[in-house]
Amino acid sequence: MTTDVDICLITPGHVASTPRLVKSADALAEAGYAVHVVAGAPFPPADRLDAEILSTAPWAYTGVKRRSGGGSFLRKAVRGVSRRLVQNSSLMWHGLVARAHHADAPCLVRLAAGVSARLYIGHGIAGLYAAAAAARIRGAVHGFDIEDYHDAETPEALTDPVERRIRFALQSKLLPGCRTLTCAAPLIGERYREVYHVDPTTLLNVFPLSQAPSEPPPPRAISEGDPAIFYWFSQTIGPGRGLEDVIKTMGFMRSPTELHLRGFVSPGYSEELQAAARAAGLKRPIRILEAGSPNEMSRLAASADIGLSVEHSVPLNKDICLANKIFVYLLAGIPQLLSSTTAQRALAAELSDAVILADMNRPRETAAQLDSFFSDPGRVASARSSAWNLSRTRFNWDFEKEALVRLVHGVLPPSL
Repeated sequence: MTTDVDICLITPGHVASTPRLVKSADALAEAGYAVHVVAGAPFPPADRLDAEILSTAPWAYTGVKRRSGGGSFLRKAVRGVSRRLVQNSSLMWHGLVARAHHADAPCLVRLAAGVSARLYIGHGIAGLYAAAAAARIRGAVHGFDIEDYHDAETPEALTDPVERRIRFALQSKLLPGCRTLTCAAPLIGERYREVYHVDPTTLLNVFPLSQAPSEPPPPRAISEGDPAIFYWFSQTIGPGRGLEDVIKTMGFMRSPTELHLRGFVSPGYSEELQAAARAAGLKRPIRILEAGSPNEMSRLAASADIGLSVEHSVPLNKDICLANKIFVYLLAGIPQLLSSTTAQRALAAELSDAVILADMNRPRETAAQLDSFFSDPGRVASARSSAWNLSRTRFNWDFEKEALVRLVHGVLPPSL
Protein backbone atom coordinates (compact mmCIF):
# COMPACT_ATOMS: atom_id res chain seq x y z
CA MET A 1 0.00 0.00 0.00
CA THR A 2 1.34 3.43 -0.93
CA THR A 3 0.80 6.24 1.55
CA ASP A 4 1.84 9.86 1.10
CA VAL A 5 3.47 11.10 4.32
CA ASP A 6 6.24 13.43 5.36
CA ILE A 7 8.32 11.10 7.53
CA CYS A 8 8.69 7.34 7.90
CA LEU A 9 10.39 6.00 11.03
CA ILE A 10 11.76 2.44 10.92
CA THR A 11 12.86 -0.03 13.60
CA PRO A 12 13.46 -3.79 13.52
CA GLY A 13 12.09 -4.02 17.06
CA HIS A 14 8.67 -3.53 18.61
CA VAL A 15 7.40 0.01 19.06
CA ALA A 16 7.10 -0.85 22.77
CA SER A 17 10.82 -1.66 22.93
CA THR A 18 11.83 1.47 21.00
CA PRO A 19 10.47 4.33 23.13
CA ARG A 20 12.75 6.86 21.41
CA LEU A 21 11.01 6.12 18.12
CA VAL A 22 7.57 6.48 19.71
CA LYS A 23 8.49 9.81 21.33
CA SER A 24 9.95 11.04 18.03
CA ALA A 25 6.89 9.98 16.05
CA ASP A 26 4.60 11.70 18.55
CA ALA A 27 6.66 14.91 18.53
CA LEU A 28 6.85 15.11 14.75
CA ALA A 29 3.13 14.44 14.39
CA GLU A 30 2.45 17.15 16.97
CA ALA A 31 4.65 19.51 14.92
CA GLY A 32 2.32 19.02 11.96
CA TYR A 33 4.09 16.30 9.99
CA ALA A 34 2.31 13.25 8.61
CA VAL A 35 4.20 10.31 10.15
CA HIS A 36 4.25 6.58 9.41
CA VAL A 37 6.06 3.98 11.53
CA VAL A 38 7.40 0.66 10.23
CA ALA A 39 8.36 -1.78 12.99
CA GLY A 40 9.25 -5.39 13.62
CA ALA A 41 7.52 -7.81 15.98
CA PRO A 42 10.09 -10.43 16.99
CA PHE A 43 8.85 -11.08 20.55
CA PRO A 44 5.19 -12.20 20.86
CA PRO A 45 4.77 -11.27 24.56
CA ALA A 46 5.40 -7.62 23.61
CA ASP A 47 2.42 -7.52 21.22
CA ARG A 48 0.13 -6.46 24.07
CA LEU A 49 2.37 -3.50 24.87
CA ASP A 50 2.50 -2.50 21.20
CA ALA A 51 -1.29 -2.56 21.03
CA GLU A 52 -1.58 -0.13 23.95
CA ILE A 53 0.70 2.37 22.21
CA LEU A 54 -0.93 1.99 18.81
CA SER A 55 -4.43 2.47 20.21
CA THR A 56 -3.76 6.18 20.76
CA ALA A 57 -0.90 6.87 18.34
CA PRO A 58 -1.31 10.00 16.17
CA TRP A 59 0.56 8.30 13.32
CA ALA A 60 0.10 5.36 10.96
CA TYR A 61 1.77 1.99 11.48
CA THR A 62 2.86 -1.03 9.47
CA GLY A 63 4.32 -4.06 11.21
CA VAL A 64 6.48 -6.90 9.95
CA LYS A 65 4.37 -10.04 9.85
CA ARG A 66 5.74 -12.68 12.15
CA ARG A 67 6.59 -15.92 10.40
CA SER A 68 6.75 -19.44 11.75
CA GLY A 69 7.65 -22.84 10.40
CA GLY A 70 9.17 -22.81 6.94
CA GLY A 71 9.08 -19.02 6.58
CA SER A 72 11.07 -18.50 9.75
CA PHE A 73 13.53 -21.24 8.80
CA LEU A 74 14.06 -19.69 5.36
CA ARG A 75 14.81 -16.24 6.80
CA LYS A 76 17.36 -17.69 9.20
CA ALA A 77 18.91 -19.78 6.44
CA VAL A 78 19.27 -16.73 4.19
CA ARG A 79 20.94 -14.82 7.01
CA GLY A 80 23.34 -17.70 7.66
CA VAL A 81 24.32 -17.94 3.99
CA SER A 82 24.74 -14.17 3.83
CA ARG A 83 27.07 -14.21 6.84
CA ARG A 84 29.24 -16.88 5.24
CA LEU A 85 29.43 -14.90 2.01
CA VAL A 86 30.42 -11.75 3.89
CA GLN A 87 33.02 -13.68 5.84
CA ASN A 88 34.63 -15.36 2.85
CA SER A 89 34.22 -12.78 0.11
CA SER A 90 35.54 -9.34 -0.69
CA LEU A 91 32.11 -8.58 -2.15
CA MET A 92 30.47 -6.22 0.36
CA TRP A 93 27.22 -5.41 -1.43
CA HIS A 94 25.16 -3.64 1.18
CA GLY A 95 22.00 -5.62 0.56
CA LEU A 96 23.98 -8.78 1.32
CA VAL A 97 25.62 -7.23 4.38
CA ALA A 98 22.23 -6.10 5.72
CA ARG A 99 20.81 -9.60 5.32
CA ALA A 100 23.81 -10.93 7.21
CA HIS A 101 23.09 -8.48 10.02
CA HIS A 102 19.33 -8.95 10.39
CA ALA A 103 16.97 -11.51 8.92
CA ASP A 104 14.16 -8.96 8.55
CA ALA A 105 16.24 -6.34 6.70
CA PRO A 106 14.68 -7.07 3.25
CA CYS A 107 11.18 -6.99 4.74
CA LEU A 108 11.83 -3.66 6.44
CA VAL A 109 12.99 -2.20 3.13
CA ARG A 110 9.91 -3.48 1.33
CA LEU A 111 7.52 -2.08 3.93
CA ALA A 112 9.34 1.25 4.23
CA ALA A 113 9.52 1.69 0.45
CA GLY A 114 5.78 1.00 0.38
CA VAL A 115 5.37 4.27 2.26
CA SER A 116 5.89 7.31 0.04
CA ALA A 117 7.75 9.65 2.38
CA ARG A 118 10.04 12.63 2.00
CA LEU A 119 12.31 11.61 4.90
CA TYR A 120 13.07 8.12 6.25
CA ILE A 121 14.65 7.85 9.72
CA GLY A 122 16.08 4.54 10.93
CA HIS A 123 16.49 3.18 14.46
CA GLY A 124 18.95 0.33 14.88
CA ILE A 125 21.40 -0.68 12.14
CA ALA A 126 18.75 -2.64 10.24
CA GLY A 127 16.56 0.46 10.45
CA LEU A 128 19.38 2.60 9.07
CA TYR A 129 19.78 0.30 6.10
CA ALA A 130 16.03 0.20 5.46
CA ALA A 131 15.77 4.00 5.71
CA ALA A 132 18.61 4.54 3.23
CA ALA A 133 17.31 1.89 0.81
CA ALA A 134 13.73 3.19 0.92
CA ALA A 135 14.92 6.77 0.44
CA ARG A 136 16.93 5.71 -2.61
CA ILE A 137 13.91 3.91 -4.08
CA ARG A 138 11.59 6.85 -3.40
CA GLY A 139 14.02 9.62 -4.36
CA ALA A 140 13.91 10.95 -0.80
CA VAL A 141 16.46 11.52 1.99
CA HIS A 142 17.28 9.51 5.10
CA GLY A 143 18.39 9.99 8.69
CA PHE A 144 19.38 7.88 11.68
CA ASP A 145 18.91 7.90 15.44
CA ILE A 146 21.94 6.34 17.17
CA GLU A 147 20.47 4.78 20.29
CA ASP A 148 23.65 2.87 21.20
CA TYR A 149 27.30 2.65 20.23
CA HIS A 150 26.51 -0.18 17.86
CA ASP A 151 30.14 -1.23 17.24
CA ALA A 152 30.41 -2.27 20.90
CA GLU A 153 26.76 -2.84 21.72
CA THR A 154 26.80 -6.58 22.44
CA PRO A 155 29.32 -9.33 23.19
CA GLU A 156 28.75 -10.60 19.62
CA ALA A 157 29.67 -7.20 18.19
CA LEU A 158 32.91 -7.31 20.17
CA THR A 159 33.98 -10.92 19.66
CA ASP A 160 32.61 -11.89 16.24
CA PRO A 161 34.81 -10.47 13.43
CA VAL A 162 32.04 -11.01 10.87
CA GLU A 163 29.57 -9.00 12.94
CA ARG A 164 32.12 -6.24 13.49
CA ARG A 165 32.76 -6.09 9.76
CA ILE A 166 29.03 -5.96 9.01
CA ARG A 167 28.31 -3.14 11.44
CA PHE A 168 31.22 -1.03 10.29
CA ALA A 169 30.48 -1.58 6.59
CA LEU A 170 26.85 -0.50 6.88
CA GLN A 171 27.49 2.51 9.07
CA SER A 172 30.55 3.81 7.22
CA LYS A 173 28.60 3.67 3.96
CA LEU A 174 25.26 5.08 5.13
CA LEU A 175 26.00 7.55 7.94
CA PRO A 176 27.62 10.25 5.77
CA GLY A 177 24.43 10.53 3.73
CA CYS A 178 22.17 11.13 6.73
CA ARG A 179 20.33 14.44 6.62
CA THR A 180 19.26 14.10 10.26
CA LEU A 181 21.54 12.40 12.76
CA THR A 182 20.86 12.14 16.48
CA CYS A 183 22.30 10.11 19.36
CA ALA A 184 21.18 9.13 22.85
CA ALA A 185 24.17 10.25 24.94
CA PRO A 186 27.07 12.71 24.65
CA LEU A 187 29.79 10.03 24.85
CA ILE A 188 28.09 7.98 22.14
CA GLY A 189 28.22 11.08 19.95
CA GLU A 190 31.93 11.46 20.69
CA ARG A 191 32.64 7.90 19.55
CA TYR A 192 30.75 8.42 16.31
CA ARG A 193 32.68 11.62 15.64
CA GLU A 194 35.96 9.77 16.16
CA VAL A 195 35.14 6.61 14.21
CA TYR A 196 32.80 7.79 11.44
CA HIS A 197 33.54 11.53 11.24
CA VAL A 198 29.89 12.53 11.59
CA ASP A 199 28.36 15.00 14.03
CA PRO A 200 25.17 13.74 15.70
CA THR A 201 22.97 15.92 17.89
CA THR A 202 22.41 14.50 21.38
CA LEU A 203 18.80 13.84 22.36
CA LEU A 204 18.67 12.31 25.84
CA ASN A 205 16.41 9.36 26.68
CA VAL A 206 14.03 11.60 28.61
CA PHE A 207 10.24 11.31 28.76
CA PRO A 208 7.20 13.60 28.44
CA LEU A 209 5.84 15.34 31.51
CA SER A 210 2.45 13.88 30.63
CA GLN A 211 3.78 10.46 31.72
CA ALA A 212 4.72 11.67 35.21
CA PRO A 213 2.79 11.07 38.43
CA SER A 214 0.34 13.85 39.19
CA GLU A 215 2.25 14.85 42.34
CA PRO A 216 5.57 14.05 43.99
CA PRO A 217 5.57 10.71 45.83
CA PRO A 218 6.02 11.43 49.56
CA PRO A 219 8.88 9.92 51.59
CA ARG A 220 7.89 7.18 53.99
CA ALA A 221 9.33 5.55 57.06
CA ILE A 222 11.28 2.33 56.44
CA SER A 223 10.79 -0.57 58.84
CA GLU A 224 10.96 -4.36 58.97
CA GLY A 225 7.28 -4.49 58.18
CA ASP A 226 7.58 -1.88 55.42
CA PRO A 227 10.99 -2.33 53.76
CA ALA A 228 12.66 0.01 51.27
CA ILE A 229 11.65 -0.98 47.74
CA PHE A 230 14.56 -1.29 45.31
CA TYR A 231 13.12 -1.08 41.79
CA TRP A 232 14.45 -2.02 38.33
CA PHE A 233 12.67 -2.50 35.01
CA SER A 234 13.38 -3.54 31.45
CA GLN A 235 11.58 -5.36 28.66
CA THR A 236 13.68 -8.43 29.51
CA ILE A 237 14.96 -9.44 32.94
CA GLY A 238 18.15 -11.36 32.27
CA PRO A 239 21.84 -11.73 33.12
CA GLY A 240 24.46 -9.09 32.49
CA ARG A 241 22.34 -6.18 33.72
CA GLY A 242 23.91 -5.65 37.15
CA LEU A 243 21.17 -7.35 39.16
CA GLU A 244 23.54 -9.84 40.74
CA ASP A 245 25.61 -6.90 42.04
CA VAL A 246 22.49 -5.34 43.55
CA ILE A 247 21.63 -8.57 45.36
CA LYS A 248 25.14 -8.81 46.84
CA THR A 249 24.90 -5.22 48.02
CA MET A 250 21.48 -5.72 49.61
CA GLY A 251 22.87 -8.74 51.46
CA PHE A 252 25.29 -6.45 53.32
CA MET A 253 22.70 -3.80 54.22
CA ARG A 254 21.30 -3.21 57.71
CA SER A 255 18.22 -1.39 56.36
CA PRO A 256 15.26 -3.66 55.55
CA THR A 257 14.91 -3.93 51.77
CA GLU A 258 12.96 -5.73 49.07
CA LEU A 259 13.88 -6.02 45.37
CA HIS A 260 11.17 -5.52 42.72
CA LEU A 261 11.89 -6.29 39.06
CA ARG A 262 9.50 -5.49 36.21
CA GLY A 263 9.61 -7.14 32.78
CA PHE A 264 9.62 -10.44 30.90
CA VAL A 265 11.96 -12.92 32.60
CA SER A 266 14.45 -14.94 30.57
CA PRO A 267 13.84 -18.71 30.95
CA GLY A 268 15.30 -20.04 34.16
CA TYR A 269 16.64 -16.67 35.29
CA SER A 270 14.06 -16.07 38.01
CA GLU A 271 15.23 -19.22 39.78
CA GLU A 272 18.87 -18.07 39.49
CA LEU A 273 18.03 -14.71 41.02
CA GLN A 274 16.04 -16.19 43.90
CA ALA A 275 18.91 -18.59 44.63
CA ALA A 276 21.37 -15.67 44.61
CA ALA A 277 19.08 -13.75 46.97
CA ARG A 278 18.98 -16.67 49.43
CA ALA A 279 22.76 -17.09 49.21
CA ALA A 280 23.24 -13.37 49.96
CA GLY A 281 21.01 -13.64 53.02
CA LEU A 282 18.11 -11.52 51.77
CA LYS A 283 15.15 -11.95 54.09
CA ARG A 284 12.52 -11.40 51.39
CA PRO A 285 12.18 -13.10 48.02
CA ILE A 286 12.55 -10.98 44.89
CA ARG A 287 9.23 -9.85 43.46
CA ILE A 288 8.79 -10.18 39.69
CA LEU A 289 6.24 -7.68 38.37
CA GLU A 290 4.30 -7.85 35.13
CA ALA A 291 5.74 -5.93 32.18
CA GLY A 292 4.03 -2.57 31.83
CA SER A 293 3.27 -0.10 29.08
CA PRO A 294 6.21 2.19 28.23
CA ASN A 295 3.87 5.14 28.73
CA GLU A 296 3.29 4.08 32.35
CA MET A 297 6.89 3.39 33.42
CA SER A 298 7.30 6.57 35.44
CA ARG A 299 4.04 6.19 37.33
CA LEU A 300 4.79 2.51 37.98
CA ALA A 301 8.18 3.45 39.46
CA ALA A 302 6.85 6.18 41.73
CA SER A 303 5.95 3.86 44.61
CA ALA A 304 9.56 2.65 44.95
CA ASP A 305 12.06 4.07 47.42
CA ILE A 306 15.03 3.91 45.07
CA GLY A 307 15.49 3.16 41.38
CA LEU A 308 18.38 1.09 40.06
CA SER A 309 20.52 2.26 37.13
CA VAL A 310 23.30 -0.27 37.53
CA GLU A 311 24.84 -0.78 34.09
CA HIS A 312 28.16 -2.60 33.76
CA SER A 313 31.13 -0.98 32.03
CA VAL A 314 31.48 -3.84 29.53
CA PRO A 315 30.73 -3.89 26.67
CA LEU A 316 31.83 -0.34 25.92
CA ASN A 317 28.33 0.74 24.91
CA LYS A 318 27.16 0.19 28.50
CA ASP A 319 29.98 2.37 29.78
CA ILE A 320 29.08 5.36 27.60
CA CYS A 321 25.29 5.10 27.30
CA LEU A 322 22.65 6.85 29.40
CA ALA A 323 19.78 4.39 29.72
CA ASN A 324 16.16 5.49 29.85
CA LYS A 325 15.87 4.16 33.42
CA ILE A 326 17.75 7.19 34.71
CA PHE A 327 15.21 9.60 33.33
CA VAL A 328 12.18 7.47 34.21
CA TYR A 329 13.23 7.59 37.87
CA LEU A 330 13.75 11.36 37.72
CA LEU A 331 10.31 11.82 36.21
CA ALA A 332 8.86 9.56 38.91
CA GLY A 333 10.43 11.76 41.58
CA ILE A 334 12.46 9.01 43.26
CA PRO A 335 16.18 8.87 44.05
CA GLN A 336 18.34 6.34 42.27
CA LEU A 337 21.48 4.26 42.61
CA LEU A 338 23.91 4.84 39.73
CA SER A 339 26.75 2.45 38.96
CA SER A 340 30.02 4.22 38.26
CA THR A 341 30.19 3.94 34.48
CA THR A 342 31.95 6.73 32.60
CA ALA A 343 28.70 8.24 31.31
CA GLN A 344 26.86 7.97 34.62
CA ARG A 345 29.75 9.53 36.56
CA ALA A 346 29.59 12.53 34.24
CA LEU A 347 25.81 12.82 34.59
CA ALA A 348 25.88 12.40 38.38
CA ALA A 349 27.45 15.85 38.72
CA GLU A 350 24.33 17.35 37.09
CA LEU A 351 21.90 15.27 39.13
CA SER A 352 23.43 16.23 42.48
CA ASP A 353 21.73 14.70 45.52
CA ALA A 354 19.03 12.97 43.44
CA VAL A 355 21.47 10.08 42.91
CA ILE A 356 23.84 7.85 44.84
CA LEU A 357 26.90 7.08 42.72
CA ALA A 358 28.55 3.81 43.74
CA ASP A 359 31.13 1.27 42.67
CA MET A 360 29.02 -1.86 42.33
CA ASN A 361 32.17 -3.99 42.48
CA ARG A 362 32.43 -2.98 46.16
CA PRO A 363 29.15 -4.26 47.63
CA ARG A 364 30.06 -3.61 51.29
CA GLU A 365 30.91 0.03 50.56
CA THR A 366 27.78 0.48 48.46
CA ALA A 367 25.67 -1.08 51.21
CA ALA A 368 27.13 1.39 53.70
CA GLN A 369 26.30 4.29 51.34
CA LEU A 370 22.71 3.12 51.06
CA ASP A 371 22.32 2.52 54.80
CA SER A 372 23.59 6.03 55.45
CA PHE A 373 21.09 7.39 52.94
CA PHE A 374 18.05 5.60 54.34
CA SER A 375 18.99 6.49 57.93
CA ASP A 376 18.72 10.21 57.12
CA PRO A 377 15.08 11.23 56.46
CA GLY A 378 16.11 14.76 55.53
CA ARG A 379 18.49 13.48 52.87
CA VAL A 380 15.84 11.15 51.47
CA ALA A 381 13.33 13.99 51.25
CA SER A 382 15.90 16.24 49.56
CA ALA A 383 16.78 13.53 47.02
CA ARG A 384 13.13 13.07 46.13
CA SER A 385 12.61 16.80 45.75
CA SER A 386 15.72 17.13 43.56
CA ALA A 387 14.63 14.30 41.28
CA TRP A 388 11.19 15.81 40.85
CA ASN A 389 12.52 19.31 40.16
CA LEU A 390 15.25 18.19 37.76
CA SER A 391 12.72 16.40 35.60
CA ARG A 392 10.49 19.48 35.50
CA THR A 393 13.21 22.02 34.73
CA ARG A 394 15.62 20.15 32.46
CA PHE A 395 15.35 16.41 31.94
CA ASN A 396 12.09 15.87 30.09
CA TRP A 397 10.99 15.28 26.51
CA ASP A 398 8.91 18.46 26.37
CA PHE A 399 12.22 20.34 26.19
CA GLU A 400 14.34 17.76 24.37
CA LYS A 401 11.97 17.23 21.46
CA GLU A 402 12.44 20.83 20.35
CA ALA A 403 15.93 19.95 19.06
CA LEU A 404 14.50 17.07 17.02
CA VAL A 405 11.81 19.25 15.49
CA ARG A 406 14.39 21.92 14.60
CA LEU A 407 16.55 19.30 12.86
CA VAL A 408 13.64 18.01 10.81
CA HIS A 409 12.49 21.56 10.02
CA GLY A 410 15.94 22.09 8.50
CA VAL A 411 15.33 19.22 6.10
CA LEU A 412 11.55 19.48 5.66
CA PRO A 413 10.41 23.05 6.34
CA PRO A 414 6.95 23.11 7.92
CA SER A 415 4.03 23.97 5.68
CA LEU A 416 2.82 27.56 5.97
